Amino acid sequence: MAAEQRASVARETMAATGYRLLLPSQWAQIPLRQGTEEAVERILHEAYARIPADAPPDKIGPYKRELARRFRKAVAGAQERNALDLYLPVKPVGDEEFNLGASILVTETVLPVRDPEGSRTPPSEIAVQLLTDNGAEGGDLSSGEVDGALAVRREHVAAAAPDRGATAGSRRVEYMVSVPGDTNRWFIAAFSTVGGGDPRDELADALVEWFDAVMATFRWRH
Repeated sequence: MAAEQRASVARETMAATGYRLLLPSQWAQIPLRQGTEEAVERILHEAYARIPADAPPDKIGPYKRELARRFRKAVAGAQERNALDLYLPVKPVGDEEFNLGASILVTETVLPVRDPEGSRTPPSEIAVQLLTDNGAEGGDLSSGEVDGALAVRREHVAAAAPDRGATAGSRRVEYMVSVPGDTNRWFIAAFSTVGGGDPRDELADALVEWFDAVMATFRWRH
């Protein structure tokens, strides 16, 4: 067996202890299990530092409070889902300021073993279950690999849900990736964007392509 093949087999069987993604500097990672408050305070402090020095004093206070409210609400919502990490675009791009119109939420799940004898279900069978699950009505489903691990990609448009704070529809793409060394654990990276106001517009299309490119940089940590 060639050295490259041996290295590939070793990566597939070695338990993963983490992951990494390459994101533009405008995006920040907010860990949701430990160090959350420190990350939130740092990001807000950097945002406050970008307020123009000549801004009207009576506008600064309300702006800071609204910024903090929106940001903390997004973080709290992610924590309620027992997620691992939240990624948000928190630095200006051109004339755009602090923009929460897109996000990446990282979670993990352990799928139940369906074999009556309790043996582990092969990832390929779980992928079939995920692909045939109609949980995302009208969505597009496909399978492939991410850093050598079996993955399922699901894309759909979610309707607005005002009762849950989602006042507009959103375009969503989820990558569900089998964790090396533990076939019942799955890593999930879920991207969401409102586009330019319409989840099916050209901006949303471009952002979906961007997220696919981001997932191409995904690597396991062992």
